[in-house]
Amino acid sequence: MARRVAIVVGATGFTGQFLVKQLCESEEYAAVSVIVRRDFPYRHAKLDVQIKDFDRLEENDLDIADDLFCCLGTTMKKAKSKENFEQVDLEYPLRIASLAKKRGIPNFHVISAIGSNKKSLFFYSQVKGRMEEGLIEMELPHLFIYKPSLLTGGRGEFRLGERLSEGIFQLLNPILIGPLKRMRSIEGKQLAFAMYYYAIHNTKNDVTIYKPLDILNAKPIDDIEEKPISREELFNWDDRKDIFVDQDTKKD
Repeated sequence: MARRVAIVVGATGFTGQFLVKQLCESEEYAAVSVIVRRDFPYRHAKLDVQIKDFDRLEENDLDIADDLFCCLGTTMKKAKSKENFEQVDLEYPLRIASLAKKRGIPNFHVISAIGSNKKSLFFYSQVKGRMEEGLIEMELPHLFIYKPSLLTGGRGEFRLGERLSEGIFQLLNPILIGPLKRMRSIEGKQLAFAMYYYAIHNTKNDVTIYKPLDILNAKPIDDIEEKPISREELFNWDDRKDIFVDQDTKKD
């Protein structure tokens, strides 16, 4: 059976690191290539690491692949200016998607955010909205947009605001049920798994958008709970007679 090949851009980021490990350890992917700007410490037999300048990426820098996962993203604290932020969260994803289309890569996966809207009053949401619109207008063969709520799970850097938010959501998540479940925070590891899960169970739509509930509902097969047996089914001996095995108790 033919297995898939993946490219991950933004592999050194919070979600990207989890995703690369997930892809390498899965049986569905035979090879994983990461394009990074600095050394990537994770090692695996399936993994190929390419250190590239994103401003100079060309079509031939991308391997032939089934899926390209774009996990690029920064913060204003890191970027230090709106121009730098737009470069990472808007310009790079659009450029990489264009190269992927030219290269013939059929599936482009990208992380956006809940509330993204190019007309938003918030700069972050506005940039994410512009990115989504630009990708959709590009008419890629298959575009998958993941829109998580607050991401949690222990980043490598300390962010006071996010730590406080994580603490609040740890208390709130258990009581956010029913329609409110979509407001729950999402661990970076869960987002990475959802990207992998929907890549191998992908739709044939031109554009598919995964919202927080879709991301939370992506579950490993082993985690699916067995349906409990009702008392009536348990004691219905006619239906359960096949579970008994007659044994010959006679001795020679």
